[in-house]
Amino acid sequence: MKGMIFIGITIGGLAGGWIGTMLDHGNGLGAWSIILSTAGSLAGIWAAIRINDYL
Repeated sequence: MKGMIFIGITIGGLAGGWIGTMLDHGNGLGAWSIILSTAGSLAGIWAAIRINDYL
């Protein structure tokens, strides 16, 4: 369970941060990057819990 959540946080946070960086024109510490990285991490936690329920 913990491993799945860690993977979800990592993948979600990286994906959200990457999309936010694209919106901020390459600024990795911009507002969009931080907001979308947080949202991606939360979505990753949710997805990991759902996937773990099915396994």
